Amino acid sequence: MADPAVANTVGIAGGQSGATNTARMFMALKPLSERKVSADDVINRLRPKLAKVPGASLFLQGVQDIRVGGRLSNALYQFTLQDDDLDELNEWAPRMLRKLQTMPEITDASSDAQNRGLEASLQIDRDTAARLGISARQIDDALYDAFGQRQVSTMYTQLNQYHVVMEVAPQFWQSPETLRDVYLPSTTGAPVPLAAFTHFAPSTTALAVNHQGQFPAVTLSFNLAPGMSLGDAVDAIGRASREIGMPSSIRATFQGTAQAFQASLANEPILIAAALVTVYIVLGVLYESYVHPITILSTLPSAGVGALVALLLCGTDLSVMALIGIILLIGIVKKNAIMMIDFALDAERREQKSPEDAIYEACVLRFRPILMTTMAALLGGLPLALSGGTGAELRRPLGITIVGGLIVSQLLTLYTTPVVYLYLDRLRLRFLRMRRRAGTALVSPAPSRV
Repeated sequence: MADPAVANTVGIAGGQSGATNTARMFMALKPLSERKVSADDVINRLRPKLAKVPGASLFLQGVQDIRVGGRLSNALYQFTLQDDDLDELNEWAPRMLRKLQTMPEITDASSDAQNRGLEASLQIDRDTAARLGISARQIDDALYDAFGQRQVSTMYTQLNQYHVVMEVAPQFWQSPETLRDVYLPSTTGAPVPLAAFTHFAPSTTALAVNHQGQFPAVTLSFNLAPGMSLGDAVDAIGRASREIGMPSSIRATFQGTAQAFQASLANEPILIAAALVTVYIVLGVLYESYVHPITILSTLPSAGVGALVALLLCGTDLSVMALIGIILLIGIVKKNAIMMIDFALDAERREQKSPEDAIYEACVLRFRPILMTTMAALLGGLPLALSGGTGAELRRPLGITIVGGLIVSQLLTLYTTPVVYLYLDRLRLRFLRMRRRAGTALVSPAPSRV
């Protein structure tokens, strides 16, 4: 509450599945016009202050309106380890966690494995128990009668029935010292205290064993360090798992948003290639040419370079929204080349002009409509790039990529498109001449002999 950006807070004791050793706190921030800083900046400012709270570990994350994967954890991103051997998993999960805590790309690394619960293991002196005539089954029954809530009877009334449960009084649950007050009958009939032939050893155990896909699993959660992207963190975690020599029997996978990020990167080249092939086929059918669609597609790299340069200058990550903006540029930018090449091909075919004269006239006559359409799209995306207030983090990458891509493509395509058009047209004519020569050589008559 002492932070100037925090409006109010509320805390709830008890976490998932009724766990009493965890709690959740919600902090509502003041409007962006009053605090002047983003939620991530507030988190980075509070993190070192809250790290000084003794006996508790606090993990901060911004509230997400849309969550991918539906996994609730201490941080925004999750890295899950699975193994059919629980002992091996409990050995390597802490090692991986310690490695993550030393990496500069991530912060707030934590684990959902709560394996520090107190346990009292009962050690039986079987030789002594055998001399007293006490079997392991008797010991098990006695412990279950005392602490296992055994149902021993049912009381029936006219309107209801009641189950009778036998157990020790609740005040004796609080300490393992109660084990010394449990007695078992010996062969002589005399009661023998449990402490006469057993002793308990305190140890630690897991409060719960999480599973995923029927296998024990430990989820390591993490947030991104300031200035780091999710792609850098994913690559760094992959290198870290190989550096510590994690066995192949442990299956390491990302979950939630990180998993969706990996899936999108895996399919992205295929989707972009399919889009370019589709555009090429449509343009090839439209212009009845195999060459001129390549001229139109040659304008796309300049738009992509302009979008990436704009993101670098503005200090914005290549997020999903920025990627959507780059894909939109495929449809916006290629119209410049379409307007020029459509006019040039029409002039060549109808007015019998040379390729040089046709493309020059197309550049002169189509400069105004090209400039007007580009400026209309650019000015339409400018409010997105310059917008502020709530939700600006989602809109700005889209506007920045559109504006940057249009500016660079407008400056370059007016000069590069005619050059590419003439060069590819010369290659087309050269290829046609080679085919004609090959056809003439095949149909020429064979020389006669005397």
